[in-house]
Amino acid sequence: MKLFNTLTKKKEEFIPLMPGKIKMYVCGPTVYNYFHIGNARPFVIFDTLRRYFEYIGYEVIYIQNFTDVDDKIIKKSQEEGIPAKEVSEKYIQEYFKDADALGIKRATVHPKVSENIPEIIHMIEILEQKGLAYCVNGNVYYRVTKFKEYGKLSKQNIQDLDMGARIKVNDEKEHPMDFALWKKQKPGEPAWNSPWGLGRPGWHIECSVMAKKYLGDTIDIHGGGMDLIFPHHENEIAQSEGATGKPFAKYWLHNSYININNQKMSKSLGNFFTVRDISQQFDLEVVRLFILSAHYRNPVNFSKELLKQSQGALERLYNAKNNMEYLVKNTTSQDQTQEEIKWIEVLQKYKEKFKNAMEDDINTADALAVIFDLVKETNRYLDNHKSPATIKAAYKLFMELSSVLGLLQKTEGQLDEEIEALIQKRQQARKEKNWALADKIRDQLREQGIVLEDTPEGIKWKRI
Repeated sequence: MKLFNTLTKKKEEFIPLMPGKIKMYVCGPTVYNYFHIGNARPFVIFDTLRRYFEYIGYEVIYIQNFTDVDDKIIKKSQEEGIPAKEVSEKYIQEYFKDADALGIKRATVHPKVSENIPEIIHMIEILEQKGLAYCVNGNVYYRVTKFKEYGKLSKQNIQDLDMGARIKVNDEKEHPMDFALWKKQKPGEPAWNSPWGLGRPGWHIECSVMAKKYLGDTIDIHGGGMDLIFPHHENEIAQSEGATGKPFAKYWLHNSYININNQKMSKSLGNFFTVRDISQQFDLEVVRLFILSAHYRNPVNFSKELLKQSQGALERLYNAKNNMEYLVKNTTSQDQTQEEIKWIEVLQKYKEKFKNAMEDDINTADALAVIFDLVKETNRYLDNHKSPATIKAAYKLFMELSSVLGLLQKTEGQLDEEIEALIQKRQQARKEKNWALADKIRDQLREQGIVLEDTPEGIKWKRI
């Protein structure tokens, strides 16, 4: 398997630190709001990589943190007049709702900053003892000039960095690039006791501490969006390697951006979409397929039109699934011909093509193409050959490969429940004379291939 390592800027053969076991750390959300479509990309991509590793037989220890102590959370708590902990707990639960709908598996552990304060203080003390950290007026900073390899991930020298653009000037710091490990408490902020007084952790230290706590000094893979390369992941390396003297992560993987209608997503441009917003119009499995339709290191354009294309593609896959399931249940037993036995063997070429795509730096776009080719080949073949063993072999492989990508995991019953819920929502809108919402839901159902019928027994629906 080849993976593109940001640290070396090249594709490298993946060799785990321990045979049969993989230790992965992926940066999770700051829980002050619903996560947006840009956040969804790394969540889906690294979930898919984890699924693939498990599919080929690895034990994966997968850690994804929640940043539940942060300036944005404090600001939100002040705006809403509720404790910061209440804000973060609310949005952790909202994260799980959207992540579940995207088909993202729960991490082995989802650690929180607030639950790891003693370990964070301990690592800062080690850095201070080694001369890599210093305290000024209750604030503790990392001394980047003392870490000789600072900049090795982002391929920047301290002297070349644009300090004014990225780093807030602070007279307390010895050097403009030094970053906060511990922040002195301001009035009204949550705080913990520490050797430097009441305060809270800086952003970067949490990932170093939690990766070490749950995965050890050196991990196999650290993943995240490319916007985290600098300064977040660069600072993690400085902290972790400064504290332990060992390499932090063997492979660094970063996905590219999602643009909205060919423009970079930004609140100021008004083209900012949360996954929750999108879920009002599209099943989030459509979003998952959309994300997997492009190579993770390529920028991808997001638009409603492209989501509709992904919706159509997902419907084709579900139709194939339903057709195969129908044939499995309703085909009478008969002996296989030699030709059919040979065709089942031919099916394995799709499995090999799929694995080759995934092992070429997680090429999910090509892996998806293999699944669609498998559907075409199966449809063509089953037109004339319908022995149960043949159908079952095709169905098994189709579902096996789809599940690696986290697709087609919903049962027909789950889909039916979602449709029924939308119909109930439409009925309520009609009762309240909210015709615009009622029409919107009807159109949404039609886009999903569902038409409504008025009958003496009430509203019924059918697929077209």
